[in-house]
Amino acid sequence: MIPKLILASSSPFRRMLMENAGLSFEAHPAKVDERAIEAPLEQEGATPDAIALVLAKAKAKEVSDRFPDVMVIGSDQTMSLGHRTFHKPKNFDDATDHLKALSGNMHRLNSAVAISYNGDIIWEYVAHAELTMRALTDDFIARHLKRVGDRALSSVGAYQLEGEGLQLFSKIDGDYFTILGLPMLALLEKLRELGAIDG
Repeated sequence: MIPKLILASSSPFRRMLMENAGLSFEAHPAKVDERAIEAPLEQEGATPDAIALVLAKAKAKEVSDRFPDVMVIGSDQTMSLGHRTFHKPKNFDDATDHLKALSGNMHRLNSAVAISYNGDIIWEYVAHAELTMRALTDDFIARHLKRVGDRALSSVGAYQLEGEGLQLFSKIDGDYFTILGLPMLALLEKLRELGAIDG
């Protein structure tokens, strides 16, 4: 019997990626305090990809503890510019600061995914994408944020590459799925190996 899958996320983008791939699954957001998990890791100097992986595993395990005998997929994404790790902007001032810092620079998206079964992490993976933002004027940033509105507050970089945020970039190295926060090719390969989907 093929095991049921659960996505431990409320992200519409991650749900869309799994639905588009033809996967049958339920979505149940994890009940974890991400900031409480992140804070000590950042104080210890953990790398952004290590933080993403810890969070992905915490989400998968929390939901797995509630749903026995089901494969639970947890994921998380961090964004880094040099040694700075970014978080979702709290407001438009924050979003403005994000875009000013990213303007003219290359930043990295670190997308982690983990699978938990009966509370045990049985697989983990981190993929990276590097994005170079063109130089933006302060006036353009203000106009851009006014156009996109609250959508700017829903992603860590204050942009949506699948929307108007694409205009902010001059170069992108990395696959679409990693950028949206779920490395689908590696995940699908593992699910086939585990017999969770048709191989």
